[in-house]
Amino acid sequence: MMLFNLMEIFVPAMFVLVVGLMVVMVIRNVAEWSRNNASPRLSSPATVVAKRQHHYSYNNGGGGTTYYATFEFESGDRLELRLPAREAGLLAEGDRGMLHFQGTRFLGFDRQ
Repeated sequence: MMLFNLMEIFVPAMFVLVVGLMVVMVIRNVAEWSRNNASPRLSSPATVVAKRQHHYSYNNGGGGTTYYATFEFESGDRLELRLPAREAGLLAEGDRGMLHFQGTRFLGFDRQ
């Protein structure tokens, strides 16, 4: 009897938790998208100082890779941006050029 009462509380609580986490993730992504759209499009000389990959997988066997590059500006400031897969293979550490970005959104990199 006690176990049944716990399940009556536990199952709805887990449902609310999962739905709540999904709502938070959607809100965060929409907020970042909105901030990026409100940011000016900038172009600045930069050097690729680091690259990394994040591999992820799902329980159903799917998954993928997210690519990132860190750019250093002439001022010494650094910015890490997520890259499209097609761009990730074209950049190498040490590349210099003109970085085009909008907030945290990578727009392009023209090598010198």
